[in-house]
Amino acid sequence: MSGLLAGKRLLVTGVITDASIAFSVAKLAQENGAQVVLTGYGRLSLVERIAKRLPEPAPVIELDVTNAEHLAGLADKVREHVDGLDGVVHSIGFAPQSCLGGGFLDAPWSDVATALQVSTYSYTSLAMASLPLMSPGGAVVGLTFDATKAWPVYDWMGVAKAGLESASRYLALHLGKQGIRSNLVAAGPLRTIAAKSIPGFDQFEDAWTQRAPLGWNLTDQEPAARACLALLSDWFPATTGEIVHVDGGYHAIGA
Repeated sequence: MSGLLAGKRLLVTGVITDASIAFSVAKLAQENGAQVVLTGYGRLSLVERIAKRLPEPAPVIELDVTNAEHLAGLADKVREHVDGLDGVVHSIGFAPQSCLGGGFLDAPWSDVATALQVSTYSYTSLAMASLPLMSPGGAVVGLTFDATKAWPVYDWMGVAKAGLESASRYLALHLGKQGIRSNLVAAGPLRTIAAKSIPGFDQFEDAWTQRAPLGWNLTDQEPAARACLALLSDWFPATTGEIVHVDGGYHAIGA
C-alpha cells in the first residue's frame, strides 16, 4: 500500500460527524495507507455509523478521557485491532456553556475545571494511555485555536487551549528521549459541532473570511487534516513542540 502514511497505525479521537476535522484526518489517513482506530464517547452508535462512511470502516473504542478506567484499559482495547500505534490524534474539547459566550468573569470553578480536564489535561492523559503501544518515531498531534490572543466569546476555552499548547511543549520535552514527537495544528474557525456550541461564533467567521490573506473556507476541514497527516508522517522526524497554523495566514497579520 502506498501513501504518505503507508503502514502507519493511528488512533483518532473526536470523530462526531463527517464535518469534524477528526473525520477528515481519518479519511485522508486511510487514503494514504494508514490503519485507523477511532474512539467515541457517549453516543457510540452515532460514531460507529459515521465510521462506516470512511473508505474502510474503522473500529470504534469507547473512551471517556475523564474516566481513569477507560484510560487504563485503552492499550488493551486498541490491541484488539492493531498490534501497536505510530500516531495518536487528539481532537477533544469541551467547555460548559457558562465558560463561553462572554461568561469569563462569572464561570464557576467547577465548570472551568471540567473545561480544563477535558480540553487540556486529556492531551497528556491520552498520550500516556497510548504510550505502551508506541515506539521511537511515533507522534502525538492535537488541534488548537491560536491561544496567543484573547478572543471574544471564546473565554475559558481560550485558556484551556493555552494550557493545551503548553502541555504539548512539555510532552515534547518528556517524550523526546523516547523518540516520540508532540505537535499541534492551529486551525482557523470551521463550522463543526464544537463551533456551533459557542455563542457568537459568527464573529470569528466574519473576521476570517474577510481578512485571511489566503482567504478562508469555513466548511473545508481538509487543509487542517492534511497538516495533521504531515506531522504524523516520517517527513517531520526532527520537529516537536511545534504549532503549525492552518488559518489562511490570519495569525500573521495585524489587528
